[in-house]
Amino acid sequence: MVLAEDLLNPHPAAEARKHKMKVMRLNYAHQTLTGFLLTKILQTLVPAPRSFFMDVKCPGCFNITTVFSHAQTVVICGSCATVLCQPTGGKARLTEGCSFRKK
Repeated sequence: MVLAEDLLNPHPAAEARKHKMKVMRLNYAHQTLTGFLLTKILQTLVPAPRSFFMDVKCPGCFNITTVFSHAQTVVICGSCATVLCQPTGGKARLTEGCSFRKK
């Protein structure tokens, strides 16, 4: 019986995807293109947050409210009590008709 992958010597890129960790620095001459790209994506020189604040305009009264992109509670308009966004597992989902801009 022949296995499709070598379990004793797994590919470094597959291990990085499985465990979501940084790929060890490898000799670039013997590395595949996908492994190289995965290494560059996982090793950022200056870590930056992926969240942001945004101004959300209410579709009913056109009032502007500041909302966090990863809000964990329901955000309601202060003047007309319309729901502006609802939390999900990650980013907050804006209600249809709401427009926004990053701050």
